[in-house]
Amino acid sequence: FQLQASGGGLVQAGGSLRLSCAVSGTTLAYYAIAWFRQAPGKEREGISCISSRGDGTYYADSVKGRFAISRSNAKNTVYLQMNGLKPEDTALYYCAAGTGWSVHSCPLSATDYSYWGQGTQVTVSS
Repeated sequence: FQLQASGGGLVQAGGSLRLSCAVSGTTLAYYAIAWFRQAPGKEREGISCISSRGDGTYYADSVKGRFAISRSNAKNTVYLQMNGLKPEDTALYYCAAGTGWSVHSCPLSATDYSYWGQGTQVTVSS
């Protein structure tokens, strides 16, 4: 199946963006979804995930309190609301899907996810 990330763009520091991850070819409800990002010259960083049931969400310390993940299984889409954006949030953002753990939890390790979408670029100017 496929994951399509969208919603990236150029925004000033302090601004907001909402990323979407649309899943096609399968039922989203079976999968936990995570967002990762990678800036040039840096390792891929897991920033947020949501369990398949939707009742478990996790955030990296770098985005906690500013980003919020949610999902609509009816729309087969996961969202990442990003507020209070900072220049250090500039990166290529990816969504990924995985399964094999509790429906109430999700990991933030890239190696746990088998299905990946293409990235969407987020650029935050100072």
